[in-house]
Amino acid sequence: MVTGPPPRAIAFFDVDNTLLRGASLYYLGVGAWRRGLISLRDILSFGWKQARFLAVGENPAHVSRVSERGLELVIGHNQAALIRFSNEIFDTRLVQRLWPETVDVARRHLAAGREVWLISATAQELADVIATRLGFTGAFGTVLETVDGAFTGRLVDGICHGQGKARAAEARAAASGVDLADCWAYSDSHNDIPLLELVGHPVVVNPDAVLHRYAVARRWPMIRMKPASIRAAIRASKKRQTRRV
Repeated sequence: MVTGPPPRAIAFFDVDNTLLRGASLYYLGVGAWRRGLISLRDILSFGWKQARFLAVGENPAHVSRVSERGLELVIGHNQAALIRFSNEIFDTRLVQRLWPETVDVARRHLAAGREVWLISATAQELADVIATRLGFTGAFGTVLETVDGAFTGRLVDGICHGQGKARAAEARAAASGVDLADCWAYSDSHNDIPLLELVGHPVVVNPDAVLHRYAVARRWPMIRMKPASIRAAIRASKKRQTRRV
């Protein structure tokens, strides 16, 4: 095993509404509905929570209910199948909803020799796929218990949310031998204030109203983005593909 000097710092990125527009579990739910794995009632419920999420940000009660329903849906399903499904969803739905600004910031952290870790309430399998496909260091997500490769419907250590994200970041920094004062964290949600306060370089991204007030009071840097930037990135990607052909 090749070893080298520890990274100078780590940049932690929330996923939903920070790295991509909307909730990753919603897009996973749409794909499951198209495959007949969940009902129209389920997807309408997911859709309502997605619309509210885009309008006002995360709600802990919604996160909990969506996660609980998701756990019910995966009982008995195969972990390897979820990983394959997550790759499919990334290609068909997530890649066209990535915020180009935050993806670019993450890649600049990598170019500077820092680790980049995603940290999200979404399923670990989906978080891993997003991190791998974008070339990031790794991901922390909500870990679903498996027995003989099948999901039991139980969580290993609760939802990766709020204080859970802060604990995951703290553990990662300790494992990498990095001082959290030298680290970055990016999020849109006031629920991630424990994570943002943990690092020396907190940055808010399209913050919800509560986080906006909190960040302004502390003079934290703020990144503002509009859906038009995603549409522009998609058009540019299509032009590049056309030139290759």
